[in-house]
Amino acid sequence: MNEKLKEKIKESLASVLPITAIVLLLSITIVPMEVGTLMLFLTGAVLLIVGMGFFQLGAEIAMTPLGQGVGGRLVKSKSILWIAAVCFAMGAIITISEPDLQVLANQVASIPNQVLIWTVATGVGVFTTIAVLRILFKISLAKMLTVLYVLLFLLSFFAPSEFIAVAFDAGGVTTGPMTVPFIMALGVGLSAARSDKDGANDSFGFIALCSIGPILMVLLLGIFYHPTDAVYEAVKITPVHTTHDVAMQFLLAIPQYAKEVLISILPVAGVFILFQLFSRHYHKRQVFRMSVGILYTYLGLVLFLTGVNVGFAPVGSLLGSGLGEGNLKWLLIPIGILIGYYIVKAEPAVQVLNEQVEDLTGGTVSRGMMNAALSIGVACAVALAMVRVLTGISIYWILIPGYILALVLCRFVPPVFIGIAFDSGGVASGPMTSTFLLPLAMGACTAIGGNVVSDAFGIVALVALAPLIAIQIMGLVYAHKSKTVPQPSAQLSDDIVIELEEE
Repeated sequence: MNEKLKEKIKESLASVLPITAIVLLLSITIVPMEVGTLMLFLTGAVLLIVGMGFFQLGAEIAMTPLGQGVGGRLVKSKSILWIAAVCFAMGAIITISEPDLQVLANQVASIPNQVLIWTVATGVGVFTTIAVLRILFKISLAKMLTVLYVLLFLLSFFAPSEFIAVAFDAGGVTTGPMTVPFIMALGVGLSAARSDKDGANDSFGFIALCSIGPILMVLLLGIFYHPTDAVYEAVKITPVHTTHDVAMQFLLAIPQYAKEVLISILPVAGVFILFQLFSRHYHKRQVFRMSVGILYTYLGLVLFLTGVNVGFAPVGSLLGSGLGEGNLKWLLIPIGILIGYYIVKAEPAVQVLNEQVEDLTGGTVSRGMMNAALSIGVACAVALAMVRVLTGISIYWILIPGYILALVLCRFVPPVFIGIAFDSGGVASGPMTSTFLLPLAMGACTAIGGNVVSDAFGIVALVALAPLIAIQIMGLVYAHKSKTVPQPSAQLSDDIVIELEEE
């Protein structure tokens, strides 16, 4: 396990170093920073790297087998109502545990935190159930996505205009580091137990549908709740002068995030305990292994969130403010492209998804291919987000054509790539996006004098949109080159089940 941890930390190091280098270069050339601020950033980067390593290992040995086990057991039930009830409860519980959602809720001042959190959780619960029923009844994912997104945009015309970006951002932040490993594995467990040729393909699409639920429910909340404003509070930078000051900033923050993550992870641990008590699904050795995995997940998330919120977010806001001032505003676009290209690699949930995609497609879609497509897509999305900050154009001018293109591509792309693409959209917009890119856009928007609510919000939504197009284009290219429709390896799904039994 130690070797696995070292491997995960090395992967995290390779992901975070490019962003760190970009920030350091900007601090030397364009946006000078205090030495103390840079120390906060670098310390945050170290915690981010270590935290992501622990989290990825924990997700691999705990969350993934738990989701697979629950999914495999559910599909054997003959009661549709029981399956629906369990899936709703699981979706809601996991969502309430999602740290990204807590971050977003704190920024929307017009709606009480708990109201927004429970609204989003309800949406995920409902659409987790819908995703499961889609697999059981073999409903086309492409057709379902087309109908649902048309419904979303029709509904958005009745919601308050300044609330649109918040609603679509909610869909992106929901599928974060806690949600993705479990829900992805739940889909794998259900589809593997179905034992037909299309079962593995249908394991993808869970994240896609679960991302729609929050958007729908938050739009309905906006219509009936009548929020008057949705304010993103600027990240404040605490002045630090010595290494002792830097250390104290992190030491004081750790208890807060330790408490938040504990509250978040306890429901998941409870699900694991109850599932094992009633099903006896796992052997003693694997129970111990998964318990350690949950502990690793907890430790990793604490370190990750502390590093990101104390070190990364303040620097993101500062960079945005610095770039938005003076005659160098246009640099926001190329710098946004650079940051967008590398930041998706630092998302913990992205690496979880990429590994599962590589495994379940039998190597048809490699981690390298996924990383390249996601990085290019997110780079373009961040560039468009910076254009919005500079010009103030409506998010509709990007979202509507973007989703139309994504849905049209569904008609020409092999089925496996459709699910992967729409799942990737929810996964790409994780904690790094909400805690670095959003403050960056907010800081720039404030410096320029724009409307933070309408112009800065929406960057998460655009990051979530980009992979839908990028991954499907990758699917078209692959299908053209191979002249065959790629199918996941059935043997691999069997291997997953065997591994669970052996351990």
